[in-house]
Amino acid sequence: MKANEMEQQLYQIASLQQGYFTARQAKEAGYADSRFPYHVRKGRWIREGRGIYRLANYPTGDRPDLVYWSLWSCNRSGEVQGVFSHQTALAIHDLSDVMPASYHLTVPKGFRRYHKPPENLVIHFADIGAEEVWEFEGYRVTTPERTIRDVLLDESISDEVVIQAISDGLQNGVISSNLLSRLAGELESERVKRIVSAVA
Repeated sequence: MKANEMEQQLYQIASLQQGYFTARQAKEAGYADSRFPYHVRKGRWIREGRGIYRLANYPTGDRPDLVYWSLWSCNRSGEVQGVFSHQTALAIHDLSDVMPASYHLTVPKGFRRYHKPPENLVIHFADIGAEEVWEFEGYRVTTPERTIRDVLLDESISDEVVIQAISDGLQNGVISSNLLSRLAGELESERVKRIVSAVA
């Protein structure tokens, strides 16, 4: 494959991920991994982390941090496994004024990594249906409905944060009162009843 064809193919991949790409994706575009350091030295690529690169001349996207951690979650087949959830999803959906100190990422129950996740990444294990996920440019996030369900069940998140998220969601039309009634019936916990009654 010619150099310009490889470059175009890599650009097409990276353009869907705010300029980011994995080592695997670069190899699939025709680049030999032995040449990766050359492209970094020449200033064409920026090595952002283990196996993750960015095109140096690509405009900065709205949330490159989310794209990075999304690519970090790729399995051996190069498929993204992580979906942003919990407090991170609240922030993405504008359902919280609090920016979480850590990124919350939900991965399938069988997810495995050789290296321990960094301290700023909180991993949740659950199988999420395709209908519970929204696709953004280079990353995925749980839908508002799934997000509210997750934070209701996570007792490490204060009642106040969840109440604010639900109130904002109702006011903005992102979630419905029918959803709250359904969740209150399905989840059947004192915490859920307490929070739902506080919002009602």
